[in-house]
Amino acid sequence: MPKVKSAQSYVYKIVKSPVGALKLVGSDRGLAAVLWENDSPRRVRLNIVGENKDHPVLVETERQLEEYFAGRRKRFSVRLDFAGTEFQNKVWRALLTIPFGETRSYVEIAKQLGNPKAMRAVGAANGKNPISIIAPCHRVIGATGKLTGFAGGLEAKAHLLELESGRPGEHARDSARPPHREGRSL
Repeated sequence: MPKVKSAQSYVYKIVKSPVGALKLVGSDRGLAAVLWENDSPRRVRLNIVGENKDHPVLVETERQLEEYFAGRRKRFSVRLDFAGTEFQNKVWRALLTIPFGETRSYVEIAKQLGNPKAMRAVGAANGKNPISIIAPCHRVIGATGKLTGFAGGLEAKAHLLELESGRPGEHARDSARPPHREGRSL
């Protein structure tokens, strides 16, 4: 009889950021999620067993996010532990290739994956990306250049793109409200 692999258990830590509270989720295998304050519990399903403010993966992620929001980090180096289908993992890995300060369309990601007609599937996988900000799904925009759906909200997406572009206000016209700036900076 084959061995049944037990479900991975994860711990979390809540951190404040310029785009609201973020829930960092990880295990000894790496960072599994960066979830938004008002994230749907159905969007990313992980076996989160409790809080651990001192978990090394979460502490390192918090440090790197602090540097990112302060404008001192353009690339993350924390270990990632994506949990998804084979196709989702391909899309999420493709997100990691989008350079800081640049954007791509769903069509461009589909072409990069070798299936230009898969733009809707790319959009669906992008929407399920568990590791927001670090696997930069905010850098994926509509073919017309418009900001499209984002788990953290369009104002957060605009804020992240502005932070990376160095041109404040550039993406604000495409979001419903100004960027969320409550709480202390990470």
